[in-house]
Amino acid sequence: MNLFFEESGDFRTGSVLAQVGEAYQVELPGGKRTKVRARDVLLQYEAYDPVQLMSEAQEIAGEIDLDFLWEVAGEAEFSFTELGTEYFGHEPRPQEAAGLLLRLHAAPVYFYRKGKGRYKAAPEKSLKAALASIEKKRQLAIIQEQYVEQMKTGVFPEAMKPLAIQLLCKPDKNGMEYKALTQACTALQTTPERFMLKTGAVASPFDLHLSCFLFEHFPKGTGFPFEKITVPIPDLPVADVQAFSIDDVTTTEIDDAFSVTRLPDGNVKVGIHIAAPALGMMPGDDIDAVARQRMATVYMPGDKITMLPDDYVRVFTLGAGEKRPAVSLYATINQEDSTLLATETCLEFIQVAVNLRLNDLEHIVTEENLAEDKGEYPHKEEIGILWCWAQAREKVRMAKRESFGLKPQQANHPDYSFYLHDGLVTIEQRMRTAPLDRIVAELMIFVNSTWGRLMQEHGVPGIYRSQGEGNGSWAARRLVRMQTHAAPHQGLGVDQYSWSTSPLRRYTDLVNQWQILACIQHGVTAPLSAPFKPRDADLFAIVSAFDSAHTIYTEFQTKMERYWCLRWLSQHDVRQARAVVIRDEMVRLLDIPLTIPLPAVRTLGRGTQVTLDLLRWDEVDLSVEARLVEVSAVTADENMAESDDEIVD
Repeated sequence: MNLFFEESGDFRTGSVLAQVGEAYQVELPGGKRTKVRARDVLLQYEAYDPVQLMSEAQEIAGEIDLDFLWEVAGEAEFSFTELGTEYFGHEPRPQEAAGLLLRLHAAPVYFYRKGKGRYKAAPEKSLKAALASIEKKRQLAIIQEQYVEQMKTGVFPEAMKPLAIQLLCKPDKNGMEYKALTQACTALQTTPERFMLKTGAVASPFDLHLSCFLFEHFPKGTGFPFEKITVPIPDLPVADVQAFSIDDVTTTEIDDAFSVTRLPDGNVKVGIHIAAPALGMMPGDDIDAVARQRMATVYMPGDKITMLPDDYVRVFTLGAGEKRPAVSLYATINQEDSTLLATETCLEFIQVAVNLRLNDLEHIVTEENLAEDKGEYPHKEEIGILWCWAQAREKVRMAKRESFGLKPQQANHPDYSFYLHDGLVTIEQRMRTAPLDRIVAELMIFVNSTWGRLMQEHGVPGIYRSQGEGNGSWAARRLVRMQTHAAPHQGLGVDQYSWSTSPLRRYTDLVNQWQILACIQHGVTAPLSAPFKPRDADLFAIVSAFDSAHTIYTEFQTKMERYWCLRWLSQHDVRQARAVVIRDEMVRLLDIPLTIPLPAVRTLGRGTQVTLDLLRWDEVDLSVEARLVEVSAVTADENMAESDDEIVD
């Protein structure tokens, strides 16, 4: 006796060797033996050899017209033998029954399985939909294959170009286009990024890096949904000061300006004036919604994506010659010993006389020239006074820092400025110890600390940055945290520190400015009038969202700076460079802020200067291969190697 049975979803035939109860021992055509349960047996036959039966059954299955079979089946559930009688016009022979079963089982679109050997014809509407889907997939498969063949010849399909960045950044891995791209790249032994660059689907590595960032974080574009912006400004007193700002030449969002006024008693009053964009909006309005979504201005060499619309920025930026609203902090100072006598915060109009640019003054305003009163430049006297007070403020901070158990801060880590012109990059280095940088930094720290205390004294929550709080490990204590209550920032040497001086480009500063304005305008009732109340869940949400956005934007800025560093290497055809060890297996070039992993320096101390051969670099994955040539006897200042202190801006 022979059996036609189902095993693990497949149909098999074999000869019965023995039967024990409800089970058979069956020998398959290849000689293998298997145990078959009686419930899995679909046909028993004698006249045919198992191999012959399966061969004839497959031939019959291939001749059965599915559409006709579906019509014959009707709407009721049926067994394959019942349908066989109807289809063949007689009780089916074993090979006919087996062939029919093979055909039914292979057509799940036409027939739904209801049990072993039992089926039900699919409803007409469902069948048509399924067949349409199959035909669509077939057509897509044809197109996919055409795309693959086209890409193998080095041509990126025109129809796929609008999806190029999506295919790289956030592809639909079930999509035909992605499957075609990966199939072609596998055949060509390349990556999708390099293939698109080679075929022109992506113009350049720069476009690749920028477009992927924009696709993920600015999917609706970098523009603003405002055609015209009307900003009501309240009537404010006009300050009787000659203010000036100090910024890089590329700065357009000018948040801060300074003034120095001599008082009749011989003291001086230093004014630190911060742009007041919080006056033109409130939490929840249209402009705030966009600013809150972006959280900060995104910076990259040669370009930026502003947090606020340009038209709005123009109303509040502290540009020269214009009367602008500002939140001003005045500090009365004894000029003899630079001690702080009093502070006052007010809301007013100021008129900036001039926007000084670091690029024009840094070679003139040096420590030596300031000490010897040399050089001529605008607001020379005021800058001299600010320099003396900045040095005094720094001493106060360093004493406070040491009281927290920290070493004096060293600000020898360099900053780098990137300037682009016609695709060429210039990278300029400026030390943080430069007087103008130190003046701005010290005054910003003073403002952020003073206004942080102002909010704390008024019982108004704000967004603070703290460092060293708690009793955790040393590494944990060095971590800078954002929170909504005042706490020491031990690294900066202040009792509290709130970001408040960049409201045109950081949402945290804008939020703090709303809270500060409430303190100015409402005094003791500020907690009732401030937009954000103590333990406000919305304020916690802002802190979390800003922290996330700030991390993303910083990583992107670092990535784009690395790209332009590699462009600088190519532009100058640099093949050998000096570097400094900044930590285990990592060096940084001395001329540009390019870091390179180099296991060969593992045994060298931090700050050791080395000479490298730059073998090759890649603008797509931003990698650099280098070889250690020489270890210098000269050791750089440890802080030149790497700084763990927070950058103040």
